[in-house]
Amino acid sequence: MTTLITGATGHLGSLILRHTLARVPADRLAVSVRDPEKAEGLGVEVRPGDFDGPLADTFAGVETVLMVSVDGPDEIRVRRHLDAVRAAVDAGVRHIVYTSVTDADTSPLALARVHKATEEAIRATGVPFTFLRNGMYHENYLPHGPGPIVSATGDGRIASASRDDLALAAAVVLTTPGHENAVYELTGPRAWSFDELAALAGTTHQKVGAADRVTALKGFGLPDFVAELLADIEVNIGRGALAEVRPDLEELIGRAPRTIEDALRA
Repeated sequence: MTTLITGATGHLGSLILRHTLARVPADRLAVSVRDPEKAEGLGVEVRPGDFDGPLADTFAGVETVLMVSVDGPDEIRVRRHLDAVRAAVDAGVRHIVYTSVTDADTSPLALARVHKATEEAIRATGVPFTFLRNGMYHENYLPHGPGPIVSATGDGRIASASRDDLALAAAVVLTTPGHENAVYELTGPRAWSFDELAALAGTTHQKVGAADRVTALKGFGLPDFVAELLADIEVNIGRGALAEVRPDLEELIGRAPRTIEDALRA
């Protein structure tokens, strides 16, 4: 009974692997990565896992797969996700766990389009699934230097969560029964504003419009699609799309999730 974790050298995947290894023997786990050399020393079976190539060997003998969503423009992400889903089903995988996003089926975020399409494809297979609808990470919003925090969020609030807490929730799902066909909305314990974050960090919050934010993000060297995606998230934070606090994360990990204050202290 092998559990496969994809993207296991990434920021989220590596944390999921660490938490899962703390709960089950290493011989029950395998990982898939684009560059196997980066996975040396993980202590588990390493499989090739480039979603842009052949995947039959990746999923062979796997009972449960945790599929970490990949990066890239929408059309590439959707194609790679659907190829992976098909390959998993063809290999006889019996449970697909997928890292999605808050309210994927109804969210106004541009980011949600890929996740909605992937969720629909997984549901259509008839294979039992679990959708981990992760909120935004605390770590995405922590200031990394002097100067104001700049955003297009206005006065909006966001119930972000620690990446490590979200990884722990995934490990719990992989190692305990009863999660088939469940959808978990995973948020932090409270919704905070960027004015509050700035005050906590001892700086100020500079509010800008969406167009100016896109221009600034492109100026940092981000690809156009990334800059537009990040600005769209901020605009929708301002509209309240990510403000709702849900109980699912606390229930899965068995304790209160870490706060934005905890993330700043760390």
